Amino acid sequence: MNHIFRTDSEHKDFHKLVKELDADLKIRDGEDHAFYAQYNKVDTINHVVLASINNNVVGCGAIKQFDEVIMEIKRMYVQPEFRGKGLASGILHELEIWAGELGYNKCILETGINQHEAIGLYKKKNYVIIPNYGQYADVKTSFCFEKLI
Repeated sequence: MNHIFRTDSEHKDFHKLVKELDADLKIRDGEDHAFYAQYNKVDTINHVVLASINNNVVGCGAIKQFDEVIMEIKRMYVQPEFRGKGLASGILHELEIWAGELGYNKCILETGINQHEAIGLYKKKNYVIIPNYGQYADVKTSFCFEKLI
């Protein structure tokens, strides 16, 4: 049975999944990995969503305050063998609900050009491509998205 639940960045399963995500991104990002990794620390993340199947945590995502009205989606990941089961959509939806409950009206995110599954997910969930923001402004290997919630 699938279960999606809220927690924080101290959860041990979140740290396990982030290590898997970082290993995957190191391969996908290649030489650009060190640049991206500096913006993906979990010590500033307080709002984490985890997904489990039969009590085995297999996916994660998080939100982090970007400004007074915008939350940034971070650390989205589902283990490869559990992809295609709607878990990433469920995690993303729960993050959007949580951001709204906290008083935010928009979610933004960045993903890399080699993260085809992520790009497809965000487009499917009505995120629109925006000009690259912040540290990603001049990065040609990044796509940035937003969605009003």
